[in-house]
Amino acid sequence: MLGFFVVALDAQIVNVALPEIRNDLGGGLSGLQWIVTGYTLMFSALQLFSGTFSDRAGARRAYGLGMVLFTAASLACGFSPSLPVLIAGRILQGIGAAMITPSSLALIREAYQDAASRGRAIVYWGLGGSVAAAAGPVLGGVLTQFDWRLIFFVNLPVGAAALMVLSRVAPSPRRPAPFDWLGQITAVLALASLTYGIIEGAEVGYGSPEILTLFAVCAASAAAFVLAQARGRHPMVPLDLFRSRTVSTALAIAVVTMAAFYGVVFLQSLYFQQQRGATALEAGLLFLPMTGLVAVLNPLAARLMARFGNVAMIAAGQLLMALGLAGLWLLPADAPALLVALVMVPVGVGGSFTVPPIIALVMDHVPAQNAGTASGVINTARQVGGSLGVAIYGALLAGHDFMDGLRLGLGTTAVVLLILIAASLRLRHAEAPRPQT
Repeated sequence: MLGFFVVALDAQIVNVALPEIRNDLGGGLSGLQWIVTGYTLMFSALQLFSGTFSDRAGARRAYGLGMVLFTAASLACGFSPSLPVLIAGRILQGIGAAMITPSSLALIREAYQDAASRGRAIVYWGLGGSVAAAAGPVLGGVLTQFDWRLIFFVNLPVGAAALMVLSRVAPSPRRPAPFDWLGQITAVLALASLTYGIIEGAEVGYGSPEILTLFAVCAASAAAFVLAQARGRHPMVPLDLFRSRTVSTALAIAVVTMAAFYGVVFLQSLYFQQQRGATALEAGLLFLPMTGLVAVLNPLAARLMARFGNVAMIAAGQLLMALGLAGLWLLPADAPALLVALVMVPVGVGGSFTVPPIIALVMDHVPAQNAGTASGVINTARQVGGSLGVAIYGALLAGHDFMDGLRLGLGTTAVVLLILIAASLRLRHAEAPRPQT
């Protein structure tokens, strides 16, 4: 929980501090973008590597190394004398965050052998991210009023607490095996070029030569990665993992769900500020009904998963998200801002009810020794989905009037989610039996 909290917090808390950072350290728009991009790029690109490293070195050791690196990088960011040093610190933070996330899920897989108990633990793991999403923009706004450097120093006590708790965790089993260097390099290259292309394409256009080149590099690297996994003696991601219809369907649902959630956050942020004239802090407060209720209701998901099962929760979460998206699509452009904020609530709650059972379903279908790799695959799917959602919605806004593009994105996503509900329900046969109560 502490690891996922601090990783998610740093993805949220920095945005509202960017103007103050520019006033203090200088730099243009590109430099400010790299403060955000440097973190998200490394976090996305290294998920698969970190998952396999967790399996080979042991989840406890991987988590500890990631948390030490993340905390040290936060300290460096807080004392940064210049913008390049701050960006370098953010890149190191992203590397540490990428090591923390898969290994934290692998620790849960090791600690809880019973599927129901493991599902509850994953829900509480997700609670850390939900609290961070709710607190990040507001906490960042408050701390920036005193000094923007405090947004990085706040990570230090959290990191110290996490390492103290980790010291009481039993050593994790290790799976010594040669590293698949070709797979590692091609995976990082594919994910980095895809993420960077999506981020930069929103600024320079997705048809520009440099963005098309990045996507070509991504496609070639992805093909080389699949070939390396198929023919390698020690593949980093066994392709048997994807031969399971349960795992493949769950990963597809994760991509679409995260695309819908991050896409809505992106669209509604622009809507509140560009169409309704809200400030950045006001926009952050308008997200509180959605993010705050998610944090409050998150523990309820554990009880519902135990009672109704993972598949039913996934379908119900998708239905809630679709209803919320349809509600936003039907609202007039001049609807009261508070009403819009309330209609966004089902999107957030549906997403929070969907992600934990997806993770639990996948973790139930992989052996414990591959838990780190599986969690790396899951988190890669979530990160790619979030990036694709922002890119697709951004392209729709660029090609249409703002409200027309917004409604087209919301309506299309609602339809896709409804279609995926049918695919979700077909997984009921693969679900672990629930204990009788």
